[in-house]
Amino acid sequence: MNQTSPEQTKWNSEDQLIEFSQQTLTPFWQTKNDGFIEGQQGKKLYWISLTKPQHTKAIVVVNGRIESVNKYQELFWDLFQQGYDIYSYDHRGQGLSDRCCSDKQIGHVEHFDFYIKDLHHVLNSFDLSHYQQKFFLAHSMGGAITTRYLQTHPQHGFDGVALSAPMIGIQMQWYLRPFSRSITKWMSSRSDIPAYAPGQTPYHAKPFETNNLTSSALRYQWFRGLYEQVPDIQLGGPSSHWVHQSLLAAKQCSQQVQQINLPLLLLQASEDTIVDNAAQRRFINKLNKNQPALGQLVVIKGAKHELLCEADRFRNQALDNILAFYNSQMRTQPKQA
Repeated sequence: MNQTSPEQTKWNSEDQLIEFSQQTLTPFWQTKNDGFIEGQQGKKLYWISLTKPQHTKAIVVVNGRIESVNKYQELFWDLFQQGYDIYSYDHRGQGLSDRCCSDKQIGHVEHFDFYIKDLHHVLNSFDLSHYQQKFFLAHSMGGAITTRYLQTHPQHGFDGVALSAPMIGIQMQWYLRPFSRSITKWMSSRSDIPAYAPGQTPYHAKPFETNNLTSSALRYQWFRGLYEQVPDIQLGGPSSHWVHQSLLAAKQCSQQVQQINLPLLLLQASEDTIVDNAAQRRFINKLNKNQPALGQLVVIKGAKHELLCEADRFRNQALDNILAFYNSQMRTQPKQA
């Protein structure tokens, strides 16, 4: 399915992003609640919430690899203006949460299941019981984490999930696919100390012209500037073990697709070079084969991986579809007590 044309909403424009950030986002961000909770193995996880007493619906945002809640201030503001309370957190090993290695620049996780258990700890720490409706919005690696959480926690209590360019598969050369899991398993077993996967390095800011994340020069500039201002949220490339664990998790997302029991919207970036779009299509087809019409696939033509931080012409389409999807669930499902 290609992109739909839901009712359009006025979202923040990239044209005045720097001025908007200074005049609006900074004071908005200062109203957040934040703190740390204990995740799996005692790791401290940094969380935030943005709430208003009049709001009756909530979104839990699960971000991707190398990301932080700080990066999504514009998104949080946009969704908050639509009447949603916002909850989010930084995954273990990145952002302001506890890192996993002595080398704080390496993206590493001992077991992908730790991400899932962390999400469970975070949700238990948030009081979401009073909301009439609650939704997930998950990007990239966060999409795989949220999918696995929903597959393993059927009593989740959420009304819908929107996945932005989810890591249902990792893009790679076709000839590597048959051997990818065995190769990364062998590489990660060579040493007890996590090592960067081949070609990966500590954090460095790529020039906009060579980035494969977004078409928006202004949003890319804002994101890189933020990471310079707050160096504690910087993260470099993944370890070989992280790649191995993520490949296994992506496979499980597809293998256990029948465990999904709530409406799901998958937003795909047609020009994505990070995750595997073919795997996403197989996932949706398999989901709908088991439960017809439970999953929706929307392709944003021309967009790169970071749909939520893309140029307006792509980002607005993504947000319009997300909002329309949430609104459709609110119309068709009974309100929770």
